[in-house]
Amino acid sequence: MTNSAPLPSSPSVRAADEIRIGISSCLLGEAVRFDGGHKRDRFLTDTLGRFVRFVPVCPEVELGLPVPRESLRLVRSSAGTRLVGASGADHTAEMRAWAGRRCAELAQQGLSGYVLKKDSPSCGMERVRVYDANGVPSRDARGLFAEVLLESAPLLPVEEEGRLSDPVLRENFFDRVFGFQRLASFFATDWRLAELVAFHTREKLFLLAHHTESYRELGRLVARAKGLERTQLVREYGALYMRTLRHKATPGRHANVLEHMLGHFEERLDTAQRQELVALIADYRQGLVPLIVPVTLIGWLVRRHGIAYLAEQRYLTPHPKELLIRNHV
Repeated sequence: MTNSAPLPSSPSVRAADEIRIGISSCLLGEAVRFDGGHKRDRFLTDTLGRFVRFVPVCPEVELGLPVPRESLRLVRSSAGTRLVGASGADHTAEMRAWAGRRCAELAQQGLSGYVLKKDSPSCGMERVRVYDANGVPSRDARGLFAEVLLESAPLLPVEEEGRLSDPVLRENFFDRVFGFQRLASFFATDWRLAELVAFHTREKLFLLAHHTESYRELGRLVARAKGLERTQLVREYGALYMRTLRHKATPGRHANVLEHMLGHFEERLDTAQRQELVALIADYRQGLVPLIVPVTLIGWLVRRHGIAYLAEQRYLTPHPKELLIRNHV
């Protein structure tokens, strides 16, 4: 995990099909919070946990603070944002130093994503409460560990557990996590240019659903890949791939992809069948049915008619169906 490319440091770090996700320990039910409690998230533990291996981290406990402990908060001063205990003890310097070391360790573990605890002065990703010199709070800060994590791994998919209750944000996060894992696993192999072209071809419609111009830019990059040094190609393709996925896949973009797929059935469906599929895509675009409905029908038609190009498209199965991501968007 570096600034240059979203790759594991070594193919031996993980099995090709293993997905590792860093996570705030309290979200797994570990009693590590300042009051001795936890914030177990059952979607993460009971549903997502069936498909990934969690790497738990509690910055405050790993820093050496006890459980229970005094509460911490962020305080803004002329010297910057500080992490201060209720007693006035300042943990800023030691937290930043520890976070730098811990993030370097995490970079060796082949993470494909990270779920942070919202509102935490250590782990909160955004809108964390911070106090000014007069004790007046505002919500425009980031937890100190989260800040170091995001700076050290700018391409890593990171989200807060609270935001994952939003269906669109949840879809975007898992699109990024599973896309990141596929990309890292591919680049960990002894790949050749033809195999990169094949990888990109499988990802095309998945990428198109996120951002049209970035999709085209990636296509242009692959087209001139033969003239690029291997390390540069990995760096540029990886960075652009992940930036593409940061764009949310809107209903309009999904509908455009579905209509694009419909074009491959031109000679295979009669007029009535085609009109039914067009109507179903229109229903999805208007919010009358979830995405899983037209995707399931198209997937069935792809198998029935043996359309090889569409059968290989990652768009049809970007993540495990048991996560029910597309049942809610």
